[in-house]
Amino acid sequence: MNRIDQLFQQKKQGILSVFFTAGYPKLNDTVTIIESLEKNGVDLIEIGIPFSDPMADGPVIQASNTTALNNGISLKVLFRQLEGIREKASIPLILMGYLNPMMQYGFEKFCEQAAACGIDGMIIPDLPFAEYMDLYKATAEKNGLRVIMLITPETSDERIRLIDEHTSGFIYMVSSASVTGAKSAFGEKNLAYFRRVNTMNLKNPRLIGFGISNKTTFDAACKEASGAIIGSRFVSLLGSEPTVDEAVKHLLNDIR
Repeated sequence: MNRIDQLFQQKKQGILSVFFTAGYPKLNDTVTIIESLEKNGVDLIEIGIPFSDPMADGPVIQASNTTALNNGISLKVLFRQLEGIREKASIPLILMGYLNPMMQYGFEKFCEQAAACGIDGMIIPDLPFAEYMDLYKATAEKNGLRVIMLITPETSDERIRLIDEHTSGFIYMVSSASVTGAKSAFGEKNLAYFRRVNTMNLKNPRLIGFGISNKTTFDAACKEASGAIIGSRFVSLLGSEPTVDEAVKHLLNDIR
């Protein structure tokens, strides 16, 4: 069974997914970060593929992309880093990145190598749903990879139901129609959106991302979905704390 499916079967609430940028803050930190996150009780990890134009990301993740690219990260290097990762990590691992680098690498080759490394799924923020259905779904499924689609407050109920019908793993609920970045609390508009989706009785579980940075936002997300995704806050801590372990522990202290 796919590790993402297994996680959501075993744990219904309070799931913590953490995003980091591969190759940041140092080129060879990727495996160290994965090991530290799992050791400290994180449930799921999203490994960001750096790109020169990360349009959905705020300044913190944009800056980490620039640093990682300057460090020399590439898909070829990342896959080399992830060889043997399943000897060190057992929790679900997802690659998150934009379509352009995957296409330049070759999408079929990308999926094959991801699966060979033990990757469980992909999040591609700029992949339109129709193109996913027509051009990419079959290749991803052939390699056992879940393609996680994003929804926002502006996504229609009809589109949400289509995504729910034709994807598996989980649905990534973007908390608001904005770029990534920390928020101190969710407003009533955010909460109304979460509750609207909850009333739809979808088959896929949901994780809420964008703006999760403290106990208030983490608890609110866990109340309205199966859990939360934290990105910008952790990437920021990786850039400010002296070690990876200290960044991880600081993050967990912030939300617990």
